[in-house]
Amino acid sequence: MKRRALLIGLPAVLMAALLVYGLVGRERTVAALARVSKEQAVVPVQVISAQKGPATRPLVLPGTVSAWYQAPIFAQVAGYVHSWDEDYGATVKAGQLLATIDAPSLDAQYAAAKANLNVAQANYRLAVSTAARWQALAGTPAVSKQEVDVQAAGATARKAEMEAAAQDVARYAALEAFKRVVAPFDGVVTARMTDVGSYVNAAGGDVSVRGTSTELFTVADVHEMRVFVSVPQDYANLLGSNITATLRKPSQPGKSIAAKFLTTARAFDANTRTAVTELTVDNSDHALWPGTYVDVVFQVPTDPTVLTMPEAALIFRENGAQVAIVDAQNRIHLRNVTLGQNLGKTVQVTSGVSPSDKLVNNPPAGLLEGQSVQPVTPVTGYASATQKTQAQPAPADAAGEHEQASTP
Repeated sequence: MKRRALLIGLPAVLMAALLVYGLVGRERTVAALARVSKEQAVVPVQVISAQKGPATRPLVLPGTVSAWYQAPIFAQVAGYVHSWDEDYGATVKAGQLLATIDAPSLDAQYAAAKANLNVAQANYRLAVSTAARWQALAGTPAVSKQEVDVQAAGATARKAEMEAAAQDVARYAALEAFKRVVAPFDGVVTARMTDVGSYVNAAGGDVSVRGTSTELFTVADVHEMRVFVSVPQDYANLLGSNITATLRKPSQPGKSIAAKFLTTARAFDANTRTAVTELTVDNSDHALWPGTYVDVVFQVPTDPTVLTMPEAALIFRENGAQVAIVDAQNRIHLRNVTLGQNLGKTVQVTSGVSPSDKLVNNPPAGLLEGQSVQPVTPVTGYASATQKTQAQPAPADAAGEHEQASTP
């Protein structure tokens, strides 16, 4: 009987034990999952603080280098290019011969003008001698006073004709001098647009009305260069003789060239809302060439009392620009902020943030009001330098590597 009761009760005990074991294991698993879920719900964040801005900041704008003087040289007489003496890149002096033009028709006109001058001079000499003879007979019955006056006036007219012929000769002589194309100033030949045997037209005084006229050479004075840059309207009021600028060539990274402020247009382009500003650069070493593209870096003064923070710390939602602030209990509070100038990697904050606030740098997209977070030490070189973390102190070797972010 006892044996039968034992056989019946033993399975019941085993089933009860298994049930209790399963319930205990389940409770332990649920507790572990709850603990892990709670731990994962606490988001690790980097905590920084707003800093005072710099006294100056760089403003980088595109610029174009131009020669101090640059002149396209056109032919002033029609003819054929007999020879050219200087090619691309040649260094020339003022008055140096660049090319010679053959102008047969001009030569013929010049010779005819000189012949006409000789005729006018002969006629004038004859008129003078004739007027002198008539003047000697004045007051006698042989001639009348009117005839004497006519001969004197004829001599005066011949003199005017002679002077006109002389002016015509001088004009052709000046044109003959234009057969020699010379450099207008010391500089460099940057273009040669002609060759031996090419026919050239006289450009005259207005090249725009001579569609068939083309320049023969372009000469540029490169001892000093002009740099033209379009400055946005927001910064035009800062332009003046006290502002400094440096040039950077993309082909030579790390090398800067000092530039001086010369003048500004004092008017804005209606299409771009920019003002043309002119800088000067010493180019005695001829390192800069006309037409070079450069980055112009202005040092623009800013208000150092305005707080700045990394752009990565901003949150943009339906309420506008916000920041996530961590309180003493490591909970998130979203706060609206008013932004000032964009400084590149950092931005000015005119209201909504104080230096003592702990800001979340690079906040997650799903960060919510009141959410618990865990401040962590940022990876070396990732966070902005003087935006110091507020949670755990950075290691000694890493703390010195954090510097305040600045605009490039």
